[in-house]
Amino acid sequence: MSNFSPREVTTIVRGMKNCHIFQAHGNHQRLDNLMKNRYITLKFKESLTVLTMIEWTLLLNSTFEPLKVVSWKKAVLMVLLGKVEVVEEYDRMIRGVSHTLRLPAVIRLKRYIGKGTPIIKFSRQNLYIRDGGKCQYCGSPFSQRELTYDHVIPRSKGGETEWTNVVTCCVTCNLKKGGRTPEEAGMFLNRRPKAPIWIPLLSMSLGLKETPEPWRDYLYLNSELAF
Repeated sequence: MSNFSPREVTTIVRGMKNCHIFQAHGNHQRLDNLMKNRYITLKFKESLTVLTMIEWTLLLNSTFEPLKVVSWKKAVLMVLLGKVEVVEEYDRMIRGVSHTLRLPAVIRLKRYIGKGTPIIKFSRQNLYIRDGGKCQYCGSPFSQRELTYDHVIPRSKGGETEWTNVVTCCVTCNLKKGGRTPEEAGMFLNRRPKAPIWIPLLSMSLGLKETPEPWRDYLYLNSELAF
């Protein structure tokens, strides 16, 4: 990674404005000089198939905590500038003028930064996905329309509307609990509500059918957050 010259970094940054990632089929072959200098790409012997799925890279803090998702172009630039280290890589490759590197899947900042806005927005839809479409009291599955949302500590008792105090709840359990705490109502939560660090909805918003395999060890650090 660090073997790229300043000239190559400049070439790569300029080329990333219009470049594509390609999937290889067969052996490499030399591309013409114009393409080699202007684009980050592979050399192929056979046909080039453009990947329609945009590649994304998971950015970790120096403590290995997930911060956000960045485009592969930004990830490559951060690597070339020495701001991050590559933790995991994809099988696909990108090419500079005289060096080739694998597309970074997970990168880690070399310096710690304070956490900013959580990557998961608090919303009714995200709550439904976090809780697996089930009532958090009786455990029965329901459609999103059939579920309500319960404040574990009622707002009348100072409870706030945020990740750690709101759960999905069926109508029956909601009526049973009323304006009481679970302890007062003699009810028990299936699991303690927490702010998720990752949910499938974010993958969907990025156009990904599933969470990339290289990301999983860094996203599902807590088994209680499995969805």
